[in-house]
This record gives sequence, structure tokens and C-alpha cells, in this order.
Amino acid sequence: MSTIDESIAYPTLLQSQIEQLQQYGEVQPTEVDDILFQVGDKDYDWFVVINGALEIISNVDTNPEILAVRTDGQFLGEISLLTGQTAFLTARVQQAGSVLRISSDKLREIIATNPQISELVLNAFLMRREILRGNAATSALKIVGSRFSSDTQRLRAFAARNQLPHQWIDVEQDTQAEVLLTTFHVAPQDTPIVIWQGKEVLRNPTDSDLTRRLGLNRTITSGEMVDLIVVGAGPGGLAASVYGASEGLATLTLEAVSTGGQAGTSSKIENYLGFPSGLSGAELANRAVAQAQKFGARIVVSQAATQLRKEVGHYIIQLADGEEVAAQNIIIATGARYRKLPIANLPKYEGQGVYYAATQTEAQLCYNEPIMVVGGGNSAGQAAIFLASHAQKVYIVIRRESLVSSMSRYLIDRIERTDNITVLSHTEVVGLDGERFLEEVIIQNNQAKEQKQLPIKALFTFIGAEPRTQWLQDVIALDDQGFILTGSALKQAGSWHITTRDPFLLETSLPGVFAVGDVRSKSVKRVASAVGEGSIAVKFIFEYQAIQ
Repeated sequence: MSTIDESIAYPTLLQSQIEQLQQYGEVQPTEVDDILFQVGDKDYDWFVVINGALEIISNVDTNPEILAVRTDGQFLGEISLLTGQTAFLTARVQQAGSVLRISSDKLREIIATNPQISELVLNAFLMRREILRGNAATSALKIVGSRFSSDTQRLRAFAARNQLPHQWIDVEQDTQAEVLLTTFHVAPQDTPIVIWQGKEVLRNPTDSDLTRRLGLNRTITSGEMVDLIVVGAGPGGLAASVYGASEGLATLTLEAVSTGGQAGTSSKIENYLGFPSGLSGAELANRAVAQAQKFGARIVVSQAATQLRKEVGHYIIQLADGEEVAAQNIIIATGARYRKLPIANLPKYEGQGVYYAATQTEAQLCYNEPIMVVGGGNSAGQAAIFLASHAQKVYIVIRRESLVSSMSRYLIDRIERTDNITVLSHTEVVGLDGERFLEEVIIQNNQAKEQKQLPIKALFTFIGAEPRTQWLQDVIALDDQGFILTGSALKQAGSWHITTRDPFLLETSLPGVFAVGDVRSKSVKRVASAVGEGSIAVKFIFEYQAIQ
């Protein structure tokens, strides 16, 4: 969210609302210096101040800072109470009184059944997370590493896309880095590190390591059976999670990287219905996750599906860690990834000058530098416009004559009005150069057959799409590009073998397994389309169950 409304972030409950809430918890007396919860706590409770005062503390390093004080009728907590993440702040009693204590499970029940309180609490929680993310210096999570390290960029991107409050400390430019590395006996060449609560050091952790340490996931029991498994938490998968859970299906959503999918890397989506001023992909994802969890869906990140197989009456999905989960119905929403440029030394610069997302994390790396965006679709246009406010110069490289056939008109108009954006038509990238990180890009004009070198510090690629279907080879019918065939396309390809009925619109060659969004063959590659398909797929699940 671009602006913070204190009345939304820190509302005061009415006495009638507090009375409604009392049936879900118990009133407890408080004494000065009592700790209600602290940084790192898992499954902590929700507290409403009946009387007295509570202080919210950053509790990081050796100098904890009082960030706010909550008094009569106000409540504590932020979105981690619903997601199951660990607490990022500490709550301590400043003035004795009493609080209403409600468990996180009961809070979810309130959110699901009381619309008035639900709206007030959810809006406050979402805005508080934005405030936390904006106060990086007070965060209990610090990432220390070089801007030229691909692992540093991976950790920063993971934290940003999962909406984790964190501070990045650059070993090249921040004097605080040397102090921290000395304190924790870490050599600069051994970075990146993650410091948690000012005392625990994780040395170059994997995304899964960080997920476990910060409690990003609610528990999965190996072999458990649910009504619906959604694989992928992009817009289509999150829509399926919302509608599945809201219709009473026990819903488990698995995401290999982070919520939001490809859309989550977008700096601003302006053509999504209902948001005239636009919203970032991360904000859309964050709201959708809260909405899905409001209805009881479980969303698990850093859990890649590696195998799908059919058993009697249900399907089994095997996860990367070897665990297995089962469901009667599956919705596949694994989306697509941008294709990589066919350049031999490309891997050398990935995360060190070559990027596949244009968020604030990447923008910080190219301030006042010349950069290049490859691609002519909406994602490339949104990235170029966003990055133009940070970079010295932005080149958009396209093979076609113009952007007209591939980009929305409103984006083309903005590009044309932005002085520091130049579109290079009939052009492609043919080479990259730089000692430690990207310093130069070689481009070729395919009409003139001429090459030239441009000093470029960051290259953003948004070209084509490769479906994330490697785990489904020889299991589900795919088209010649690897996208999942659904509906009538199955019969045309000879891949539907049930003679008693036709496949449902979004159904795959496996009965009861549906595909939505970018991973589906011939789908419209738009956020709104993926959301629509995710919701429609749930309807087809009920139709499928009715004929079993």
C-alpha cells in the first residue's frame, strides 16, 4: 500500500464488538513488564486491550525500540497471526490492566464468521505488515550480503515476495555490515548471512531453511487426505484456494517459491478490475493469501510438487522433501516462467545484472544507471515504466516493428511520454560482458545486421513463457510446447479416453484434475483471466463429484 491510514491500521473496537469477542476467549489481568508475546514466538495469541497499556517493541539487537503503545479497545497483532508465521515484534505491558486473550485458531473462526470484525481486523493486519516492511531498520530479520551476489539477491527476493519485514545490509556500501560480520565472526567472502533476532546467524540459507526458521508454513502431515490440493499460488491458484475453501472444501495450496507467481513480481498492475489506481503484484498476492486463509485454506510455500499419480478414488502428490499428500481433486496452477536468452554466459550474470522481475528489490540495484528491458508484452512495459523512475536510461529491446501488437495501449502511451525510455525495434540481445557483474550488453539490429555495445548495468528479461510442467511429463496430456491440454482440446488431440462424457472446460486428461492460468494451453495470459479460471475450476469440481 502506498499510503498508511492510521485509523485503519490502529482502530479502536466498540464496546459492543469487544462483548461479541469475549465468547471466543478469556479476560486476563496484566502486570507491568508482562510479556504477552515476543519476536520468534509461533502460534501466539491475539490480544485486545480491555484497560491499561501495552507497548510494541522491535526487540532487535541490544537496543530494543518502543514502536507504539496500545490502549483501551485497541488490539495487537498483524498478518502473521493468520499465516502462522513467527512474531516479528514483542508486546510488553506498560500499564497494568486487563486483556482479552483469544487463540489464533479462534481468531480465524471470528474472521470467517463475523464480517464486520473480519473487515476491520484484516485491513488493520494488512496495513500493519506494510508498516513493518517500511521500517526496515527495526526489523528482527537482517540479510547481510553483496549486491553482486546472486544468493544475496535470491534471499532478498524471497523475503520481499513473501512480504517478510527485513533489512538488507550491503557489504559493499553499508558500514554496519563490517560491525555485524565482526560481531558474528563471518568473513565477507562467506556472505550472505541472515541474522534473526540479533543473535542467530543462518549462513546462506536455502529458501526452505528460511521458511522453516520463520514458521512460514502451517504443518503438513505426510499422507493426509484433503478435499482439494491446489498446486501453485499465483493468481489462478489463489483464486481456486479462496473459492475452494469458501465452499467448504478442505483446501491445501502448495507453492514452490512464493505466493503471487509471475504476477507477484509486477511493480504495478493497473488494468485489474476494481483497483483504478493500480496495485502491486505483491499486494494483490498478500490480500489473496489473507482471503484464502480467512476461509481456512492452508498455504504452504517452498514446497514443490515433484510427482502426481492416481490411486483408487484419489490422487497423490509427492513433494520435493519426499512427503506425500492426497486429495480427491487437484487444481494445477503452476504458471509459467520467462524464457532465458540463448546466450552462453547468461548464467554468470543471473542475479548479478540479469533479472527476471522488476520490484523495489531490483530497482535499488540500478539507481541512476543505464538499464535494458527485453520484451514487448505488458510485463515488460510495466517494468520499464517503473524502472524509469530509478534508472538513468531505459532501453526496451523488441524484435518487432513496434509495441502495438503485443502491449496494452495505456502502457505504450506512457512509454512514449517518458523521456528516459527508448524503444529499440528489430533488435535482440546477442551478448553480455563484465568481469564480476554485468557491465555491457551487445545488441544486434536485425534489419541493418549491425551490432553495437551499450554500457548496461542491469538487464531485465520478459520474453515468452515456459510452462512449469516438468513434473507432469508422461502423466498429463501436454501440447507441443509443454502447456496442459484441457477441455475440448483433449478430444481433438485424441487424449480423452472416457466415452461416457466429455471433459469439463478446464479438466485435464486425468479426470478430476483441472488446470488454470498460464500453465494451461491456449489460456489468455492475464491476471484477471487466471483469477476467473481459478474460481470456475472449483465449480467444475462439484460437478465432477456429482457424477462419481
